[in-house]
Amino acid sequence: MILRDAWLLATGTLTAVRVPPPGRVDRSVAGLAMALAPVASLPLGVAAALVVLLGEVVGLPPLATAYVVLLALALGTRAFHWDGLADTADGLTASYSPERSLEVMRTGPVGPAGVVAVVIVTGLQAAGLTAVVRHDHAWWAVALLVSASRVALPVACVRGVPAARTDGLGATHVGAVPVVGAAASLLLAVVAVTVAGHALGSAWPPLVGLLLAVAAVVVLLLRCVRRLGGVTGDVLGAAVEISLAVLLLAAATV
Repeated sequence: MILRDAWLLATGTLTAVRVPPPGRVDRSVAGLAMALAPVASLPLGVAAALVVLLGEVVGLPPLATAYVVLLALALGTRAFHWDGLADTADGLTASYSPERSLEVMRTGPVGPAGVVAVVIVTGLQAAGLTAVVRHDHAWWAVALLVSASRVALPVACVRGVPAARTDGLGATHVGAVPVVGAAASLLLAVVAVTVAGHALGSAWPPLVGLLLAVAAVVVLLLRCVRRLGGVTGDVLGAAVEISLAVLLLAAATV
């Protein structure tokens, strides 16, 4: 059944939750899996919410709670998206040759650009979370924002976006999400950030943040298509982390 296979693929790829392998993996299954990304990532949102609640119970400072949330998310994704962010930054700064850039992304150790990208994006996420967790209902707002940030995946994998390689994780997923699937995921993200915004005191900043997050993903895609000839699995990871940073910073202004 395609829905079951897509759910297993999304959960097994995007989280560290142990699930059986899907019965088949093709572009239709991969496209639906990416469209389901915000929902399949709910275990990550739950983990983040539990950390926020625990931080309140033991009296952790907001900044410490924020970094523990980021640690939980890194463990919950096997640091998969952070690796993609670092590799994307290294690839985009390695060379003007697409072939050389893709080779760096595939095999190279993390370079200076990758380190700087991870440090900056981590800092931005922590700064946004530090402000958000000070609210009374921050735990479930954080859960919703984490899940909503995964809308970056169907946006980055919508039909028309080219893959930079014919092999690798991205080759099956990029360009596989129907426009209606991406739109449905985006609508779900709108609902999630609206509810999160109401929990924090105002829905407008998170909604504006979602718009800016999608815009940031689109800019990243355009840059990668121009420099690399398309999108890879690493770029998808980078899109997720950038999207979360933008959403959290916007929510911090409530």
